[in-house]
Amino acid sequence: MAAAKKAVLGPLVGAVDQGTSSTRFLVFNSKTAELLSHHQVEIKQEFPREGWVEQDPKEILMSVYECIEKTCEKLEQLNIDISNIKAIGVSNQRETTVVWDKITGEPLYNAVAAPVSPGPSDPVAVVPSGSSVPAAGPSSVWLDLRTQSTVENLSKRIPGNNFIKSKTGLPLSTYFSAVKVRWLLDNVKKVQRAVEEDRALFGTIDSWLIWCLTGGTNGGVHCTDVTNASRTMLFNIHSLEWDKELCEFFEIPMKILPNVRSSSEIYGLMKISHSLKAGALEGVPISGCLGDQSAALVGQMCFRDGQAKNTYGTGCFLLCNTGHKCVFSEHGLLTTVAYKLGRDKPVYYALEGSVAIAGAVIRWLRDNLGIINSSDEIEKLAKEVGTSYGCYFVPAFSGLYAPYWEPSARGIICGLTQFTNKCHIAFAALEAVCFQTREILDAMNRDCGIPLSHLQVDGGMTNNKILMQLQADILYIPVVKPSMPETTALGAAMAAGAAEGVGVWSLEPEDLSAVTVERFEPQINAEESEIRFSTWKKAVMKSMGWVTAESSESGDPSIFCSLPLGFFIMSSMIMFIGARYISGQLLFKLDNFIS
Repeated sequence: MAAAKKAVLGPLVGAVDQGTSSTRFLVFNSKTAELLSHHQVEIKQEFPREGWVEQDPKEILMSVYECIEKTCEKLEQLNIDISNIKAIGVSNQRETTVVWDKITGEPLYNAVAAPVSPGPSDPVAVVPSGSSVPAAGPSSVWLDLRTQSTVENLSKRIPGNNFIKSKTGLPLSTYFSAVKVRWLLDNVKKVQRAVEEDRALFGTIDSWLIWCLTGGTNGGVHCTDVTNASRTMLFNIHSLEWDKELCEFFEIPMKILPNVRSSSEIYGLMKISHSLKAGALEGVPISGCLGDQSAALVGQMCFRDGQAKNTYGTGCFLLCNTGHKCVFSEHGLLTTVAYKLGRDKPVYYALEGSVAIAGAVIRWLRDNLGIINSSDEIEKLAKEVGTSYGCYFVPAFSGLYAPYWEPSARGIICGLTQFTNKCHIAFAALEAVCFQTREILDAMNRDCGIPLSHLQVDGGMTNNKILMQLQADILYIPVVKPSMPETTALGAAMAAGAAEGVGVWSLEPEDLSAVTVERFEPQINAEESEIRFSTWKKAVMKSMGWVTAESSESGDPSIFCSLPLGFFIMSSMIMFIGARYISGQLLFKLDNFIS
C-alpha cells in the first residue's frame, strides 16, 4: 500500500518556550496561527540553601532537545511534513543567569533562580565544609535571594538608585542578572578562572540555548535580544547597548556579554543530529527571541500604546505597551523594552509590574501543605465555599515585588477563625493572585494616566474560571481571555516567522488572524470590591519587616549556631527542671510535717 501523502499546510513556525518549571516546543501554522502540536517536559529546581534557587543548564538544554524531538514525532503521526518548519523562535524565563566555558561548552555553575521556598522533600545539594557555594554547578534563577547583601552593599554607593534606574529603567534589586553575575564572580573560583583565561561566556537562558542550538563549541552564536538584555541591569535602554559605566560599577567584564540583536532577525541556523526525527530541522533559522513576558505581549497582539496583558504563570507579569516613549514609574513599576521586531524597526517600551508568587502558591499548597493532590483541585475547593470567610493570604515567600520592592516581607495567612478550613485557604490563595494584580494595575493607571478598560490575560492559570471571575470582580473591569492560551510561544513564533529572510508571518494589522475570546464581567458591586481590596492591603502591611539580610542568608538555621544563645537556653532549661525538683521536695517535706 502506498504511503499516506503528507498534509500540505501553510509554512510552519516552531517556538521553544523555556520557563521556570517546564520546557515546551510548539509548532504553529503561520497563516492561521493554529497550534498544530507540542510537547512539554518538566524541569527540576534545586534549593541548596535557604533562599537559594538553582536549575541545571544542561538539564534545560536536554529538555529542549527532547521537546523538539517528541513534537516532530507527533507531527509525523499527524502526517504533517516537518520540513515545512521554516523558522524557530525562542521565548525564555528572564533574569536567570548562566555562565559557561566556551571551550568545553560546560556550564561553570548552575543557573541561579526559583519561585518558591523548598519543602522538606526537595533535593538539597551537599555543601562541603567551609565552602561558600554548593557542590554542584547550576544557573541563577530569577527569584534567588542569595545576592541580598550584595545589593545592600552596592546601594550604599548610589543613594536613591537613580544612576541605575535612569539608564536601565530598573531598581537595584536581587531580581536582575547583574548582581547574580557579581555574586558568581565573587564566590565561584571556576567562574573567576574562566574569566581570567578568557573562556567565560555569560547569558540569560536565551543566550545559552541559542549558543548551543547553533553549534555550541563548533561555531555557536553568542547573542541575546533587546528584551532579555534590558533585564540584566547592564543595558542602556535608550542607546540599546551594553553600558560601559554600568559594567564598571558592577565590575563585570564586557567581554563575557552576548551581542545584542533585535527580537526578530536570523541569529544562526539549527545544528541537530540527522539520526533524530528532528534532524529535518538542520539548517532551519533561529530568527525570533523574546523574554517570555514580551513574547506574551506580542502574542496578545498588544501593538498599540495603552494595550496591556497579564500572564498568570509561576509569577504574574503585567505589561502595558507605552509605544516609543520610556515612561518612568513613580509607583514602583519597571520600565523595560517591550520588543524590537527587526534590525531596522523601531523599539517599543513597556511598563511592567511583577507578582513573584502566583501559580507557585498553588504548588506550595500542594507540595508543602498537602491540602490538594493536583493543581486542578484548587478550583474545586474554592468553589465549595465561594468565599475566604475573612481569611487573607499574602504569599510573600521571597519578599514583595511591584509596587513595594520589599525583600524583608514574608508570607502570612491572617484572619483565621475556628471556622476556617482548607477550602477558605484555597479561596484566599486565588484571591491573593488577583489582589496583587490589582495593586500593579492601579500603579500602572497612575503612571500612564489612562485607566484600562479591560485586561487581556494568558497563562496556565487562566483555565481556572473561579480565578478569572475573581480577577474581574477585584479589578472591576472585564477580563478577556483568548481561546488559544499559548500566547507566549505564539509571540516567539510570530517574531521568528516575520524576520527578514524568513518572511512567512505578516505582522501587519490587516493580516493578523482574528482571535476568539472568553470574557469575564464583574459580578459584585464596586463598594464590596473596594472593601475586600483595602482589607488585603492591611494584611500586606503586616507581612513586612520579617527578615534582615543577615538572617535570610544564614547558612545554619539552628539556634545553636549561636553559642551564647544555645548556652542560655540550655542553662534556663536546667534551672527550670532544678526548680521543679526542689519545689517538689519542699512540698513533700511540708506534707509530712502537717501529717
